[in-house]
Amino acid sequence: MRALAPWAADPARSRGRAVAEPESPPRSPYQRDRDRVIHSTAFRRLKHKTQVFVAHEGDHYRTRLTHALEVAQVARSIARALALDEDLTEALALAHDLGHTPFGHAGEAELDRLMGDYGGFDHNAQGLRIVTRLERRYAAFDGLNLTMETLEGLIKHNGPLAAPDGRPLDRDGRTLPETITDLARAYAIDLTTCASAEAQVAAIADDIAYNAHDIDDGLRAQLFGVIDLGDVPLAGEALSEVLRTWPKLDQPRLVHETVRRVMSAMINDVIAETKRQVKAAGLKTAADVSARAAPVVMFSAQMRENNRVLQTFLSRRMYRHPRVMETMARARRLVRDLFEAYMADERLIRAVDGPSASGQARRVCDYIAGMTDSYAIEQHRRLFDLDPLFR
Repeated sequence: MRALAPWAADPARSRGRAVAEPESPPRSPYQRDRDRVIHSTAFRRLKHKTQVFVAHEGDHYRTRLTHALEVAQVARSIARALALDEDLTEALALAHDLGHTPFGHAGEAELDRLMGDYGGFDHNAQGLRIVTRLERRYAAFDGLNLTMETLEGLIKHNGPLAAPDGRPLDRDGRTLPETITDLARAYAIDLTTCASAEAQVAAIADDIAYNAHDIDDGLRAQLFGVIDLGDVPLAGEALSEVLRTWPKLDQPRLVHETVRRVMSAMINDVIAETKRQVKAAGLKTAADVSARAAPVVMFSAQMRENNRVLQTFLSRRMYRHPRVMETMARARRLVRDLFEAYMADERLIRAVDGPSASGQARRVCDYIAGMTDSYAIEQHRRLFDLDPLFR
């Protein structure tokens, strides 16, 4: 077995699971977590959950599943270079989007608005509901009974969620979802500190994969052209390098060569900057990583600025493109129609997993959030006998 860095999460020292289980050699606890995520119903549903483009727009755009696999690949590459536990990193990368609704962020935004009087909706909190409650596969427990390290990574992968005095940090002007605070209390997870380095790697791999595949998908959808990338830091530099080497390259290869250079540049920057941060801080143990108030896995200052400019470009030219905005408005209407129908008559819901004590709104929310795009469209057609707005 490859030696881990002293500041990596050690599977031999895992804090275990909420419900004690026999070990499963030769798998480590974190390998077992990864396997449970892959075999979960929620993970399979990611195949038909989209991010920016609805399924009928083409077969080659990313879905939540392909995105999760790409994040896992990037995360494992970084974890290996930093001598971190690759299995914990991969488990977190694969699980990070389990709580997403159909129709990407438009579906999440509409469900959050509809749940405003019932505690709101947050995809990270929903992912935790799935792995601790809503997956119902095992005889001895609800959820997946993941290790404490994986749960902590899912809760805090974006950094501390509470001030030093213990008060939950506001997010977009709101307090933390009860699912997160309740789980942190139940599992004695300190919200004032950072998660493991492995969780931090999974989080930054998400950013890297997003940027790279959104460039690819945006070009494929003709929302912007290759020439438009010329003045965008990082992407423009990668494009220029490819054109210098292969000036007559056809566009599909040109796009791929550009995107892979963007990804490589960001990955290499994270590895170098993280090593620098570890050395400067004198980190010796995994506890040293968790005790920090700020992440240790990060981009350099220049790469952070490049990333900011690239995301601004993508927001303007892709996420807020009129064509995308029109489709997302229709998606929000579909989610709203389903929510209102199920709230008016919950008998329309065929089956709902989860504790019966949940209120009606939360049961309806769980049901809709678990839908794939195609299932949501099918249910809308069944209930309203209308074309589901996307043709």
